[in-house]
Amino acid sequence: MSKGQDQVKKLIYGRTILTVLFILIQIAVLIWIYIVMRQRIVWVHGAFTAASLILTVYLLNTKGNPMYKIAWILLILTVPVFGSLFYLLTRVDFGTHKIRYIYQQRTTEGSLFLEQNREVLNRLQAIDPQAASTAVYLEGQGYPIYDNGTATYFPLGEDKFSAMIPRLEQAKDFIFLEYFIVSEGRMWNTVVEILERKAKEGVDVRMIYDGMGCLTTLPYDYFEKLRQRGIQCKVFSPIKPVLSSYQNNRDHRKILVIDGEVAFTGGINLADEYINEKERFGHWKDTAVMVEGDAVRCFTTMFLQMWGLTTPGALHFERYLLPLASSESSQENGFVIPYGETPLDDENTGEQVYFDMIHQATSYVHIMTPYLILDNEMVTALTHAARRGVEVQIILPHIPDKPAAFWLAKTYYKELLKSGVEIFEYTPGFVHAKVFVSDDNKGTVGTINFDYRSLYLHFECGAYFYGCDMLKDIEKDFQATLTKCHRVTEEDCKNRPLLQKLFGYILRIFAPLM
Repeated sequence: MSKGQDQVKKLIYGRTILTVLFILIQIAVLIWIYIVMRQRIVWVHGAFTAASLILTVYLLNTKGNPMYKIAWILLILTVPVFGSLFYLLTRVDFGTHKIRYIYQQRTTEGSLFLEQNREVLNRLQAIDPQAASTAVYLEGQGYPIYDNGTATYFPLGEDKFSAMIPRLEQAKDFIFLEYFIVSEGRMWNTVVEILERKAKEGVDVRMIYDGMGCLTTLPYDYFEKLRQRGIQCKVFSPIKPVLSSYQNNRDHRKILVIDGEVAFTGGINLADEYINEKERFGHWKDTAVMVEGDAVRCFTTMFLQMWGLTTPGALHFERYLLPLASSESSQENGFVIPYGETPLDDENTGEQVYFDMIHQATSYVHIMTPYLILDNEMVTALTHAARRGVEVQIILPHIPDKPAAFWLAKTYYKELLKSGVEIFEYTPGFVHAKVFVSDDNKGTVGTINFDYRSLYLHFECGAYFYGCDMLKDIEKDFQATLTKCHRVTEEDCKNRPLLQKLFGYILRIFAPLM
């Protein structure tokens, strides 16, 4: 059998195709049931119409993002039967409710080890009350501020890869990995060889990867192969051929913690395109940070909380958390707040951090993001900042990974440009970085994209920095990246193909559900 025939066979009989097929069959059965019921029971259609109106009134009176509610209302009123059924599915999904309960328990357990040192917070309050207000907000979400440690910025995936390998080699106690995408190749093969060797040496090696992110990159039973190599491994929310809203909430985090001494996060997954070993969508521009010191405690705790979603019994947080440094340590290296985002509460932590940075900026806000799918509040924040004289610059990909998302992003260009926001596209390829930096003293690097999925539907993480020397490296990288970008003009917006414009505006209506 030729290689091409083998690939076709894998495509036809692969689990991805079978999963999609089974879900489509379930949708078809729902359609058939409705058609039969409508033909035999005259009041069925009227009942669904009444239900759609009731759901519309309910949605209008619930707490939540207006654009998200509008998208649901349009779907429910346009297609009453399926819109109503799908909305009800998202509200009564027992799997989601169970996970929410367990996650809240694990969060409560972990919070006992993340108490805020008031002296650290007071020092930031004396330096910058606005930045301290962000710290107070994040403390309220369970994420303290730390001032004892260092941070290193990596402007490319290759740089992170070069730094993480020697750190993995030095591991003596434990290695925790949590990634959205893992794909076999030079990067992952190098990492997994070290993990296997370390596990044999007695190091506690644990890994979580996302079921959707790795659906097409790893065999379904790959976690069992890792376990056979001594690596404790779990798949977050494996994709099952069953209609469920829970499968919409993905673990999009990228966390690597080694011995509680060092933690990595950022946009870089464990696959060769992230280190430009394999070309996809041109040159892959991504970023990451390495944090050392007390702030690593937060990343360790976030990992264990996620690990505990499917692990009964005590997680023994204290076993993996190093003692805090002396309170006499200085803040000369700045302040760090690692933070997480979860779809299981009513708080949009990642979005609020972005809002704070935009609203507090007095000189500039520089942003790198792969996607631009914004709600009205974010559009207002960006345009208002530009109108009050803040330099707002956004770097986006020129070669997209998802054409539909790219066309949707472009629907925001004209409004932003007219308000003075500057938009640039990275001409060598694809930008996957999630970076904010402002006024030379604030920045955040993490996994949170500028779109609804990251801001509302996924488990995410990041790190907020104030006064760190590393912020100069972020701004330097931003300026260097600008030299490789095309500045978008209003004329560019006018000259876009009509079909792309039309498709983009249609997608924008349902952007919160994408």
